[in-house]
Amino acid sequence: MELSVLNIKGQETGRKVTLNESVFGIEPNDHVIYLDVKQYLANQRQGTAKSKERSEISGSTRKLGRQKGGGGARRGDINSPLLVGGARVFGPQPRDYSFKLNKKVKALARRSALSYKAQQNAIVVVEDFEMETPKTKSFIEIVKNLQLEGKKLLMVLPGSNKNVYLSARNLQGTQVAIASDVNTYGILNAGVLVVTESSLGIIESVLTK
Repeated sequence: MELSVLNIKGQETGRKVTLNESVFGIEPNDHVIYLDVKQYLANQRQGTAKSKERSEISGSTRKLGRQKGGGGARRGDINSPLLVGGARVFGPQPRDYSFKLNKKVKALARRSALSYKAQQNAIVVVEDFEMETPKTKSFIEIVKNLQLEGKKLLMVLPGSNKNVYLSARNLQGTQVAIASDVNTYGILNAGVLVVTESSLGIIESVLTK
């Protein structure tokens, strides 16, 4: 697949880039995409939910009523889970939700997600650019020039660029990522991928190792 390279004014530069078929043209594997997205979301969880169990509640240990003959369920002290204000049975405890995925599975998931975007014609290639100062108005102008207003977009840069990041961070539905760190969830969550020319080479080199 060939794509025209645009400048930040939305005009064609006359250059074209050919997307690597082994990265942008494979048959997408939905199951590995599911696994990778599941792992990403699991890693975002703090896992700090906690409720007190019976041994952790302060209160008298005196047995409130006799064992039999009361007409209700047998219960012991005031900390019983049967009573209002008592302990919780098998409540949440701090835990780690993360799990392991093989590198090859994660790479296949990213290639699958990129192939979906290529099939949907949702990839825009722009030439490398710099912003002298962080200015949201200038970033909005670039988005307008590329005719991507109102769309969720992920801008992929070859390296860390503080001015572009600061210019885009207040815009709803806009994310900025580094080419070597782009992940499956970020790709699928965006409506359109805006990839700079040199970022394309980095993505392809990372995913074709």
